[in-house]
Amino acid sequence: MVRVGLQLYTVREALDNDFEGTLRKVAELGYQGVEFAGFYGRSAQQVTEILNETGLIALGAHTPYEKLRDQLEEEITFNLAIGNRYLICPYLSEEDRNRWDEVIEDLKVIGKRCHEVGVVLCYHNHEFELTQLIGDKTVLDTIYEEVPASLLQVELDSCWVSYAGYDPLQYIAKYSDRLPILHLKDMITKEDGSPETVELGKGEITIKAIADAAVDAGVEWLVVEQDYCTQDALESIKVSMDWIHGYAKQGGNLNV
Repeated sequence: MVRVGLQLYTVREALDNDFEGTLRKVAELGYQGVEFAGFYGRSAQQVTEILNETGLIALGAHTPYEKLRDQLEEEITFNLAIGNRYLICPYLSEEDRNRWDEVIEDLKVIGKRCHEVGVVLCYHNHEFELTQLIGDKTVLDTIYEEVPASLLQVELDSCWVSYAGYDPLQYIAKYSDRLPILHLKDMITKEDGSPETVELGKGEITIKAIADAAVDAGVEWLVVEQDYCTQDALESIKVSMDWIHGYAKQGGNLNV
């Protein structure tokens, strides 16, 4: 049964003010796991202690590409110490997007080392990997064609797939054999065409169909993420968890 986690970038300001207290609140709201986006100066022991206290699982860690490339051993050591086995490349700068061949080769090297020590490397997409092409293929498809599943798994951000003009359901089906984590995110498109992330169920993304497809594909984690909140972020993640509970009551096969 699929579990539900939170990408902690959503509550970054609260974490900056009170790291441990915020994780306690996340757990109280019913999230079972957390995906880190930084550790706010805490040691592996301190992170482990708060995870043990709250019962939260370290489901993954968004780790900057530069750290994966240049400080991989340190990142592996830290994440194994807190019980996390998914290292996730979360974003690439515009400069890096001009050298995809090098990035893809780096992902192979990073993925190989992760595989050797029982860690799984994942790639998290935005819209640019789908709007930018290499030849006649999207960058995202090229990455997954060039780097084998044994070295790189998929963390699909379904909302960015939709915003880029593609069908998230097709992408879930396409990569179902290498898709352990899926970001469940909702958004609205503003009058100027720019996106604004909102709480689950408040936007235009077909999140129920996406959740159904993800569950059917056997993902391990559905991860709630809201890039920017217009109200208190802890209230936003409560609203999204309320949607999750409603979805589960309607038959969604979630462990919540």
